[in-house]
Amino acid sequence: MPVKIIPPTPSAYTYPLLIKHLLHTPMVRSPGQEIVYRDLRRRTYREFRERIGRLASALSQNGVKQGDVVAILEWDSDRYHECYFAIPMMGAVMQTVNVSLAPEDIAYTIVDSGATTVLFNADFLPLMEKLRPHLPPIRTYVLMHDRPEPPKTDFPIKAEYESLLSVGSRDFPFPDFDENACATVFHTTGTTGRPKGVHYSHRQIVVHTMAALVEYGLTSGHGRFHRDDVYMPMTPMFHVHAWGCPYTATLSGSKLVFPGRYSPEIFVKLIDAEKVTFTHCVPTLLQMLLTAPGVDKIDLSRLKMVVGGAALPPALARAAMARGIDVFAGYGQSETCPMLTGAHIKTKHLTGDFEDELPYRTSTGIATPLVDLRIVDDNMADLPHDGETVGEIVVRAPWLTTGYLDNPEASETLWRGGYLHTGDVASIDPEGYVRIADRLKDIVKSGGEWISSILLENILMEKSGVQRAAVIPTKDVKWGERPHALIVLHPGHAGKVGADDIRAHVASYVERGVISRIAIPENVTFVPELPLTSVGKVDKKTLRARHL
Repeated sequence: MPVKIIPPTPSAYTYPLLIKHLLHTPMVRSPGQEIVYRDLRRRTYREFRERIGRLASALSQNGVKQGDVVAILEWDSDRYHECYFAIPMMGAVMQTVNVSLAPEDIAYTIVDSGATTVLFNADFLPLMEKLRPHLPPIRTYVLMHDRPEPPKTDFPIKAEYESLLSVGSRDFPFPDFDENACATVFHTTGTTGRPKGVHYSHRQIVVHTMAALVEYGLTSGHGRFHRDDVYMPMTPMFHVHAWGCPYTATLSGSKLVFPGRYSPEIFVKLIDAEKVTFTHCVPTLLQMLLTAPGVDKIDLSRLKMVVGGAALPPALARAAMARGIDVFAGYGQSETCPMLTGAHIKTKHLTGDFEDELPYRTSTGIATPLVDLRIVDDNMADLPHDGETVGEIVVRAPWLTTGYLDNPEASETLWRGGYLHTGDVASIDPEGYVRIADRLKDIVKSGGEWISSILLENILMEKSGVQRAAVIPTKDVKWGERPHALIVLHPGHAGKVGADDIRAHVASYVERGVISRIAIPENVTFVPELPLTSVGKVDKKTLRARHL
């Protein structure tokens, strides 16, 4: 018998899930709430709403139509926040350009997206001058800056951001349209080749925003996000919508704090001055924050922090907890908008003891609402949730990208078998906690065993004197592959920790049954620093190229 469809009443409003509808609640509950940019500006939500009307109106006057792509090269700012709303709300597409990519890749992503308008910070003027011959005809360039006077240049800038808004109408009529219309596009970091474009619709972003609020509201207290929080991104806003948090925080009507060009010093200053209570970052940024000048003089005990982008090392989580930070892991990818799991600890596991809580806080977490997350073998068969058996994570959720931009072959590979393939290998325990063992391409396959580079890195970072560690597989005639440990020592420890000390430290974990003896690294290299990707993760592609 066919499913019965009841048609709506002709005059009923069918309510498409559009980004503009995220503003209804904050404009009723907290129109006077502050939006802060560094120590330079303070505005209210009411002013924010007027400004996005002016921005959309001015862009429309300059020829931006529904479906056109507007590229943004900007630091984490109130202007970026305005673009997050105004551009998709008018029916155009916002491209968040990864400004940390190599110049040729930045040009490639702008061309690949089909952008016709570019808004860029004056800091990127030298870059834009260099890229201009490699870009398609751009109709409009708009300059954004915080300087007393705009820089002098022959670059064809159509308008400065504030002057552009001054000619726009705050009453721009944001239209209704299909909720499946594209709202945003950005590119992966290109760690396995050219950056690939991913795209998200209004519906996907709205549902992701609602699910995030449910996830952060279901917890009894730990890691909870609510409307009285003060939110500041530490993740770049070009990276997966800053993990969706600007949309979530705006819907809640929270006070928003934008740090601009990010540095540990400005993070410390704003956390203290603005009483920031909720943020998110990758492990390298957390480590920088904990060692930043002046951080020992401020109170971090009110701060809740999601750490993602890479595994959260227990040693780093322990250091954050010692400062009072309510730290926990989250997991997602560029292809997943990004939220898939959150390490919100079940109440029975919140013992108040650091060591008891660490395995849960540093786990990959539990699948968030509406996420269908499985671990499977090569034949897509489900594997047991026993906390030991590992398989690839495959997922379904309403907000996952439906494919790569103009790349059907890669899109089919991503979605083979009807599930999005993450490329991550993990286990799930009976309580539902996911624990990633490794990326498929990073796992060390040695003598018939799989060695988790993540587990080995976490063990290495427990060694006194070790600041950072990375593990890559290197070819071995006998074993196929062997782990190669690359170690960054804390200042003052050079010569005090040697390769034999590292191997003995790992051997102590072998004796405890934590890791296999085959994981003891024969190759140990001490390096001054580890290369990072454009979003702050250790760049293992570069490490493999250097050390193979």
